[in-house]
Amino acid sequence: MRNYLVASMAVLLLAMGCTPQPDTPKEEGIFPYPIQQTKLDNGLNVVTVPYNSPGLASFFIVVRVGSRDEVEEGKTGFAHFFEHMMFRGTDKYSKAEYSEALKAIGAAANANTWWDRTVYHMTGNAEMLDKMFELESDRFMNLKYSEEDFKVEAGAVKGEYTKSYTSPYMKLYEKTYNTAFTTHTYSHTTIGYWEDVVDMPNQYDYSLEFFDRYYRPEYCTVLVVGDVTSDKVNDLARKYFGEWERGTFTQEITQEPEQTETRFAHVQEANFPPILNLNYKGPGFSVENKDMAILDVISSLAFSQKSDIYKKLVVEEQKVRELSAGGLNTVDPGLWSVDAMLVDKSDMAYVKAEIDKVLTDLKTNPVDSIALTQTKSFIKYSYAMGIDNPSDIANSLSWYIWLTGNPADVNKAFANYDAVTAEDIMRVANKYFVDEHLTVATISPDEELQVSEELNIKL
Repeated sequence: MRNYLVASMAVLLLAMGCTPQPDTPKEEGIFPYPIQQTKLDNGLNVVTVPYNSPGLASFFIVVRVGSRDEVEEGKTGFAHFFEHMMFRGTDKYSKAEYSEALKAIGAAANANTWWDRTVYHMTGNAEMLDKMFELESDRFMNLKYSEEDFKVEAGAVKGEYTKSYTSPYMKLYEKTYNTAFTTHTYSHTTIGYWEDVVDMPNQYDYSLEFFDRYYRPEYCTVLVVGDVTSDKVNDLARKYFGEWERGTFTQEITQEPEQTETRFAHVQEANFPPILNLNYKGPGFSVENKDMAILDVISSLAFSQKSDIYKKLVVEEQKVRELSAGGLNTVDPGLWSVDAMLVDKSDMAYVKAEIDKVLTDLKTNPVDSIALTQTKSFIKYSYAMGIDNPSDIANSLSWYIWLTGNPADVNKAFANYDAVTAEDIMRVANKYFVDEHLTVATISPDEELQVSEELNIKL
């Protein structure tokens, strides 16, 4: 439950290399498999990763649309809504018929949504790849639902919101981003604002418009990993997606202005472990700028279970139950956070001061060279050890597809890790760990004003 602000270093920085011809050797870098990439005339990107998984293939469609793209007032949550709606069926395959077709080919399908993307995925019999393409192209090109069906699914989304936000963690997650972002669409979570979710059943016409904007080939990448060849994948892509018409919509996202003062987000909750999160504005993801890679190194080096502060607060003093740090890779600048779950709420100011000491030390003192080398190796090999089946490979590659649009960027990203120096860490710490760019988020039984005063934060 606490992973809402921190992603594992081995999962956050994922992608793939690219080669123009099936028989071209793989690029040098972290990604161990050759990758073929073809762009169809309509803008659809088709990526194939042949992998030794006899009889098994994973089929992903990455749509570069998420809650980030929900810019109209009163209309949030629609990217997530279509994660649901895409399983409602078409004229050719009803919802039940779609499920039966999946069972017939031994496949399982699902989807997930985030700020910057929606991913549809299935894994099944590689010999039935033709059927996978048929099923997915049909619903992407021919999705059809009535206003009654729309209202039913909108009600299900409302139920999901209600269930999720019984958790104090989710309440804090929502309030943190509402507070940290005043202009950018990262201010609302993937599921949307509550008032918009409540009103969603009245937005049938807008749902059709949203689908028409983004479920177009230029926003999508088809990714197939497993017992396949690029020739077959490309032929099937042209057969089933070649007639898909390119759209005309281009999105403009208003960027967040620079934060100029510390902000505070609090959830009052009795009989719940106290939480302290320090959330600093971080960079958007870019392989041309290694700041995000440096922040990832800092997360592992300064706040992992091997770190001095972890040993002190968690192991020796036992004032903190859990301690971690990290940043989420996002297209636009997001948050880098230090998260602590405390034993006693009275220690919140003390724990914050200890974290501040670590961040201050990173600004002024070079980190140990041996520890730095070990940390970079850990990040590298954690990733390499985690891509050993078609589904995990495809899942990892989907990250860079939506982050940059260029699946070849995985090797550039890990080259950035290799290049991190002690001087880089001091530079980045001074750049990002400043009070003016900080949003402090807390959970405790106390009122907001009391906690803010204890932490010396002016509301």
